[in-house]
Amino acid sequence: MEARGIGQTTLERLAAPGGALERVATGVYRLAAAPLADHLDLRAAWLQLAAGIPAWDRTPEQGVVSHRSAASMYGLSHLTADRHEFTLPTRKQSRRADVRFHTRKLADDEWVSLRGLLVTRPARIASDLLWDQEDPEAVARLIADSVRPALDYPGTFADQLGPHAAKFGLRKGDGLGLLRWFLELTDDPDLSRWMAEARAHVDPARREEITTP
Repeated sequence: MEARGIGQTTLERLAAPGGALERVATGVYRLAAAPLADHLDLRAAWLQLAAGIPAWDRTPEQGVVSHRSAASMYGLSHLTADRHEFTLPTRKQSRRADVRFHTRKLADDEWVSLRGLLVTRPARIASDLLWDQEDPEAVARLIADSVRPALDYPGTFADQLGPHAAKFGLRKGDGLGLLRWFLELTDDPDLSRWMAEARAHVDPARREEITTP
């Protein structure tokens, strides 16, 4: 706040009972008269990751909302987001017991800006949840609930699911086959349509190597 010309004394006065500001978390305030933002606690935890950098200047280097927290941002899956989860390219620690960090460098097409926060895309969420040994049926529901409103695309899911295929008894790298398996779990009525879109996305060279059931 001092970088914006607001001294500590002024800040304390504004955040006093009845003042213009309301303290959300250490170093994070909101306008008391403004409507409550969705996922307020998650937003505050994300802002704390890089206190000196405004939200609009953030990059994945400062942290991206991921895993269950990202699924909650999209309104996907029934998994409870009981901790605030973030992915960063380098290791980081927090004194907060309700914050969990994952170390991974995200590609530019694996995250988006969603309602003011940097958040991993649904296809990346699905892959992250599988690495975390989450319930396959919950991941299947997330996939189905993502492709229907075009929050993400079948081909993108096929790409992200490839590294997990062998674990489910499929040919190594067979993201198309694993995508079909997940959609079958949900009895999705548009399975044929989604698989056709996924196949159209797959590179021709990979199409010759991978066949789907």
